[in-house]
Amino acid sequence: MTEKKSFARENLLVPAASLLFSFAAGALLMLLAGKNPFVIYARLISGTFGSWYGFGQVLFKATTLMLVGLGLAVSFQAGLFNVGGEGQMYVGGFIGALVGAQFSAPNPLQIPLVLAAAFSGGALWAGLAGYLKARFKCHEVITTIMLNFIAFSVTNWLTSGIFSVPETVHTPQVRTMIPRMETFLPFFENSPLNLTFFLALLLLAYFSYWFYRTRAGFELRVMGANSRAAGYAGVAIEKKIITTLLLSGGLCGLASANFVLGYKGYFEQGFTGGAGFMGIAVALLGRNKPLGIFFAALLFGLLNFGGLIINADVPRELVDVIQAVVILSVLAFQEIFK
Repeated sequence: MTEKKSFARENLLVPAASLLFSFAAGALLMLLAGKNPFVIYARLISGTFGSWYGFGQVLFKATTLMLVGLGLAVSFQAGLFNVGGEGQMYVGGFIGALVGAQFSAPNPLQIPLVLAAAFSGGALWAGLAGYLKARFKCHEVITTIMLNFIAFSVTNWLTSGIFSVPETVHTPQVRTMIPRMETFLPFFENSPLNLTFFLALLLLAYFSYWFYRTRAGFELRVMGANSRAAGYAGVAIEKKIITTLLLSGGLCGLASANFVLGYKGYFEQGFTGGAGFMGIAVALLGRNKPLGIFFAALLFGLLNFGGLIINADVPRELVDVIQAVVILSVLAFQEIFK
């Protein structure tokens, strides 16, 4: 009975309470602005889930958040707070776009080649922070934050100065793109939703197994619970730190494929739109579990696109406030429901 109560508190009670509190706070702000929150929320739902185009937009935005949230959850499970998802997406997207534009492979191999390049770019960028943590005990929060700024500056300089298309802020077009969902399901017409969505679902399913059914996943979770005990038990802590951040960054880099390969077909400055930071909220709300990450990504995808729907009635920043309150309330309710 105690275990069931603990499971409910950890996996259900905290997210549910956080969502109720956040939407109640948003409703209060709407009332203060002289708006009817029931009307606004109804418009948000009808504008997103009320049409195939809106639903496709939600799933498109959720796809990126699933991959970033999963990548960050890998590091969080190990007790490493990777806040560099934004920079890792940037580097992964940039390298993936260059490989996709410059190198040609037979059609069945072209997309996997670019996906591998995007994964490798994000992995190597996070791996720098992992090496600094393992070798010099540099805190990963500081290093991943600073690597974000370096990633923005270097990739923007390379894009605008060397690899850009004239009079644009993006790289050349990749040779092969991931098919849009509308190719197979015509009712998603004009929606940016693409087959990267199924890649995200497959990875969530795989990591549901990997976290809890493999030795590597067990060692990662043990290190997150107590790194000293994990070391006594034979886990190579320094090696595990590096490999964990490589995997975490690789998944964040892979998230860029949703935009680069599935939507625009090139790397563009500012393409992440804060998804790397929003992935932190997705991982926290999802309790670092793949199933929870799936639903949290859907929620934030809904809020992200829904904010545009209700922008004529309330400021877009109101949705940003709701998203911020979700994060803060998760942290607060974790303590309350201990």
